Amino acid sequence: MAESVPLAGAPGYAGPALRTPRTPAAAASWLDYLALTKPRIMSLLLLTAVCAMVAAAGGAPAPVPLAALLLGGALSCGGASAFNHVLDRDIDRLMGPRTACRPVAAGRISPRRAALFASVLSVLAFAVLAAFANLLAAVLSLCGGVFYVLVYTVWLKRTTAQNIVIGGAAGAIPPLAGWAAANGRLGVGAGFLFLIVLLWTPPHFWALSLLLARHYAAAQVPMLPVVRGAAVTARQILLYSFALVLATLVPGLTGTFGAVYLTAAIALGAVLCALAWRLWRSTGPTAAGVLFHYSLLYLALLFVAVAVDAALR
Repeated sequence: MAESVPLAGAPGYAGPALRTPRTPAAAASWLDYLALTKPRIMSLLLLTAVCAMVAAAGGAPAPVPLAALLLGGALSCGGASAFNHVLDRDIDRLMGPRTACRPVAAGRISPRRAALFASVLSVLAFAVLAAFANLLAAVLSLCGGVFYVLVYTVWLKRTTAQNIVIGGAAGAIPPLAGWAAANGRLGVGAGFLFLIVLLWTPPHFWALSLLLARHYAAAQVPMLPVVRGAAVTARQILLYSFALVLATLVPGLTGTFGAVYLTAAIALGAVLCALAWRLWRSTGPTAAGVLFHYSLLYLALLFVAVAVDAALR
């Protein structure tokens, strides 16, 4: 859950912060290992994958591949997230209590054990998907994890303010894996779902980064509000929100998805644009927080609409 904090109003970093002391070493609980998998993020990614599979299957996916997608997708997301804990442990200690208490950053789980845990989850994910869904779904899921860990976490996050614009591709891959899990191939609908998540990622994460701007600055992570300021970030959120909503209308207007989906896309998109407009007109933590939390609901309901539309057509 995001914290409400003062916004970064000027370009440049705020300077290094004092390091958060590590907690005394203690035996890790199963909850610590669960925390490594980032269950909240996982749940949204699984929802997009399952809804994509329902759409690809025409509303009724086969039970075994569906179960494989749920288990394999959870293992894949969990493995990638655990690697993220290992690689980001240094900046986690600098970004306040929200991240400093994470299992690896706080020293409750060693980087080596966390990396081993992540590796096991990733291998199991590939095996489950390849054996009980199909090879394409397994490869796509693996590619999503590799992209998130190596391209976003290792490279983009610490080097460019456009990190989540490009890095959003990692979160856009689960719908592709879900679509492929239905019948072993991709289609036009899968491409639309990939584009939707890709365009959704910047306004979602930039709204969060407005709330956490001083923490990113303390860790010297070049998120857009840190290097360009809140006003520029709010304008980019508005532009990406408009682009996203326009993109969501295309599959409904072209017949790739039906009337139920199109109605939901219009209604949900209108609210998103209104909140983005509000943030642009009056940049502040309250408006940013409302947009951030609504963006989660927006994506979830939009994908549910995709699945419901497929089931009713």
